[in-house]
Amino acid sequence: MAVAPPRERLSAAEALDLLERADLMDLGRRADAVCRRLHPGSVRTYAVDRNINFTNICACRCRFCAFWRPADAPDAYILDEGVIAGKIAEAVALGATHILMQGGVHEGLGLAFYEDLVRGIRRQFAVRIHSFSPPEIVALAAREGLAVREVLERLRSAGLDSLPGGGAEILVDRVRRLISPRKCTADEWIACMRTAQGLGMPTTATMVFGHVETAEERVEHLRRLRDLQDETGGFTAFIAWPFQAPNTDLERSGALGPAWQPVTGAEYLRMVSVARLFLDNVANVQASWVTMGPKIGQTALAFGANDLGSTMIEENVVAAAGCVHRASPRRSGATPWRSRATPAGLERLIRSAGFEPERRDCYYQRVGD
Repeated sequence: MAVAPPRERLSAAEALDLLERADLMDLGRRADAVCRRLHPGSVRTYAVDRNINFTNICACRCRFCAFWRPADAPDAYILDEGVIAGKIAEAVALGATHILMQGGVHEGLGLAFYEDLVRGIRRQFAVRIHSFSPPEIVALAAREGLAVREVLERLRSAGLDSLPGGGAEILVDRVRRLISPRKCTADEWIACMRTAQGLGMPTTATMVFGHVETAEERVEHLRRLRDLQDETGGFTAFIAWPFQAPNTDLERSGALGPAWQPVTGAEYLRMVSVARLFLDNVANVQASWVTMGPKIGQTALAFGANDLGSTMIEENVVAAAGCVHRASPRRSGATPWRSRATPAGLERLIRSAGFEPERRDCYYQRVGD
């Protein structure tokens, strides 16, 4: 959902200055004021969903990713339909309204596989299917010799509801050549999202930051998103999360350099605040408790975010890099971190931040509306 931008917009130069030099608390107050203008009242939202990675076999072999495997790896897999159905059934029983399903870019899986997968879910479950990121769509179109639009039309006909923003990383090709050279270009990511939105499919926008990009490139990423949103109004939300280094090629190879440091809580809050101020036409900004932990996720609600994300019944990609701030459906009270990652736990975090929690779906519509 797009919102009308203010008459005076933050320029890229101003956003860069805020990102590098603004007082953090003043920046947070400015972002919070914008958030409260867009979302008046006391409600802040969260969702119940599950991330299902139907395969970890991926030809992209991104240097920042610890999840992918070659096809001949002993732990490489493709989930069968029964396993996927079981995961969805468990998620629905826990209150999920949608599922986010993504895989690696598997060169052996054709469009028919994806269509059958979506149709099978649609036949069995009344959930929104928020699945398949632009790199998957672009690679699938190339394998099939089809236009991206035709691939999206066929998946939409099969039952695909919306597209997640995965694979954006940083929308600057200098960065992409360093961290994900086999993945779609920045222009191809933007074009895929433009096409999906033109077909009436809502999408989200993401950013993975804190690896080899510069502050200027973070702002350029935001500029490209804002420009497309001006054109289409098709982004429902923006979600940023910091790069997780463990088990990645960037860490193993030393490519990050000796001065590299992981993103701190303050740096994360600064990025969220600048995004809220700059993306004046995107309605929702989501906090990433999954990567930053529940307390920083909660704090982000005072720095421009209006959504605490989801209970994340299952998440495998950042977990492969050693990040374990996620829920366990079978043992939700197993650890202090995981106990917060239930609907009741996320609601407590929202309330203790001074807001009223409400559950929403993947369209950022409140459940029951």
